[in-house]
Amino acid sequence: MSDRGVGPTRRALLAGATAVAAGAAAGGTAGAATRTPSDAPRRAGEVPALWGEFTRTPFAHPQIPYVGRAGRRAGAARFPRPPVVTDVRAHGATADGSADSAPAINRAIAAAGRAGGGTVLIPPGTYRVDGLIRIGHSDVVLRGAGSDRTKLYATRDLTELIGPYGSRYGGDKSSWSWAGGLVWLCPADRFASLTAAIRAKDWPFEGWTGNRRDEWRTLTTVEPAARGSWSVRVADPSRLRPGRLVLLRLADDTGHTLLRHMAGDGPGARAYVWDDKTKLTSYVPYEWPVRVARVRGRTVTLERPLPLDVRPEWDPRLTTHAEALTGSGVEGLTLEAVETPQAPHLLDRGLNGVTFQCAYDCWADDVVVRHVDNGFGLVAASACTLRDTRVEGRGAHHPYFCREGSHDNLVDGFTIAARTVPAPAGTQLHGINVEGLSSYNVWSRGDMRMGTFDSHRGMPFANVRTDITVTNDGRHGGDASAGPLFGARFTHWNIRVTNGRAGLVRIDGLAPSSATVGINEVTEFDQIDVPDFTGPLDSRLELYGTTDAVRPRNLYDAQRELRR
Repeated sequence: MSDRGVGPTRRALLAGATAVAAGAAAGGTAGAATRTPSDAPRRAGEVPALWGEFTRTPFAHPQIPYVGRAGRRAGAARFPRPPVVTDVRAHGATADGSADSAPAINRAIAAAGRAGGGTVLIPPGTYRVDGLIRIGHSDVVLRGAGSDRTKLYATRDLTELIGPYGSRYGGDKSSWSWAGGLVWLCPADRFASLTAAIRAKDWPFEGWTGNRRDEWRTLTTVEPAARGSWSVRVADPSRLRPGRLVLLRLADDTGHTLLRHMAGDGPGARAYVWDDKTKLTSYVPYEWPVRVARVRGRTVTLERPLPLDVRPEWDPRLTTHAEALTGSGVEGLTLEAVETPQAPHLLDRGLNGVTFQCAYDCWADDVVVRHVDNGFGLVAASACTLRDTRVEGRGAHHPYFCREGSHDNLVDGFTIAARTVPAPAGTQLHGINVEGLSSYNVWSRGDMRMGTFDSHRGMPFANVRTDITVTNDGRHGGDASAGPLFGARFTHWNIRVTNGRAGLVRIDGLAPSSATVGINEVTEFDQIDVPDFTGPLDSRLELYGTTDAVRPRNLYDAQRELRR
């Protein structure tokens, strides 16, 4: 199947399932809520009952989301190699760190943008950057010679460069604690409006429909459809074409049935009080960007299956959106910030690493960030891939953050190194963060030598963390107005906790309609959470006390195999 192809056939899925999960019956009876005793005998290559169930209903399973098309171009293994259009030295950059090279690098990036795209080379060396690096045009790739050969040495933070970015919730909080990067991939017009609003001490809305959410334009209304469907019927297909990026927009109703649906439609979600969760309700309408794969009459096929039901009461529409950055990437470099002590919680000045904002089908590959407040950011970013990335140095508030309606991203082969200095008093370490109704994101093949699985309230749902080793010594965040820690279909699969702390790793008692499969035995520590939802959660715990023996080992890889 091509990267732009439509959904796999059921026959192909079942054939792939047979290859991946041969012997699934060893995991138990399909449909059983298996809770394996910790002292049960183990066999190599145990396949949980959940996997057999998933292969029969991969796009609409009640506990496990389908994430087999997460990432750039539906998870394509190779990144594009656009032709080189310029070298930063041709614009005045110096590789010995003696002068500020940020203006020269930005001139080279702008030249590539004017040329319609291409690769900007940064040869080996150390390049001092006293300003931020902006990629604001699509199809522009900033490529170093490798993270061990090309270094950008950043001397100033975003507070100095742009100004204080206060919180819309008042107080002295800094929004640079969860936004912006010293390498910032964001459409040029969007970046200009964001920075202007920050300097005016206004709050710029960061989602897919720009600073004014009423500026979106309807392309067509959408008929009812079920979660997991690859095609929808629309009223008017005339403005749709294959390859077009659109937003599926779902508004909530007065009974908050959309939020209840995101939480699994269970009794707890129906009893939950939604009206006073003002931060959470500010995240709706839910906006899901997706490319059109095919148009046949009034039937429109999408590049990914529907993330939620489409119901008339949510006024479902395909709409326009703020201009997205597409096809751009950062490769083969280290961004090292001047080493300063980590700031107290929520007072970060913005020594942030690489951030993708309003970006689609973009990527980072072989990139290291060091001594940063926040490492890699996804803000209203979707279908992006971060591969072979690493956060290291004095410790970061959010090594990875994913927020403000970010969907279908893939963070694969990532490392959070142990801090090189002790944590100052009053600081927080959140690890891999997700919040703000972000959905269908994947964190895979991780080595987390500090941090935690930070579900930061704002009810993220249908996200997957798989094949990760974690020293679970961080804490999650999120205030009460942001609502639940988890929505439905959160999955943790093959997680190795080196210090035995449960916090937000074993989630069968917290997350509705969730799956915790193949983690070693863990116990609670000082941050003990209670479920947001009352009553039965319809969540599954399977092969508890087992890790690397779980088959498939990596849930994302296995779901991709089903496509074949």
